[in-house]
Amino acid sequence: MAQAIFAGGCFWCTEAVFRSIAGVSAVESGYIGGTVPQPSYKQVCTGETGHAEAIRIAFDPEVVSYADLLDIHMGTHDPTQLNRQGNDVGTQYRTALFPLDDAQRSEAAAGIARWNAAHPGAQAVTTIEGPAEWFPAEDYHQEYWQGEGQRNPYCLAVIPPKLAKLQKGFAEKLKD
Repeated sequence: MAQAIFAGGCFWCTEAVFRSIAGVSAVESGYIGGTVPQPSYKQVCTGETGHAEAIRIAFDPEVVSYADLLDIHMGTHDPTQLNRQGNDVGTQYRTALFPLDDAQRSEAAAGIARWNAAHPGAQAVTTIEGPAEWFPAEDYHQEYWQGEGQRNPYCLAVIPPKLAKLQKGFAEKLKD
């Protein structure tokens, strides 16, 4: 098993996307890239801790590669928005990659370059950060879409369009 850490707006919304990918065994919501140890959701929401809402993905590289996960990440959120995704505004919603080793760092740069090449006239503002310490989010944030998210108007407005992008652009990567 390998791991990847991506930030791309609300972690509820990105978690929902990656749970659908073949080869992904777990997705955990959390915080990374800030200065406060053991930050709470309330602290991160202020934008003052420096953390991003992010997801940590456990995956089987024999089934889905880190490069594939990068392409899915870049293709299911808006990597051109600086410190925001839609109505979520602040550095905690930045688009960022947190490679866990040198190979992932090289792949991250290549993934951003691939996205930029495929979108002439657009420029990704996705940053490559880290190393940084990972902090799991509170329990009620985990698997949010599968539970409370199905009744949350915000999630109902944001997640289905992301899942539609996933289905349209990456159908071959979905679980059966």
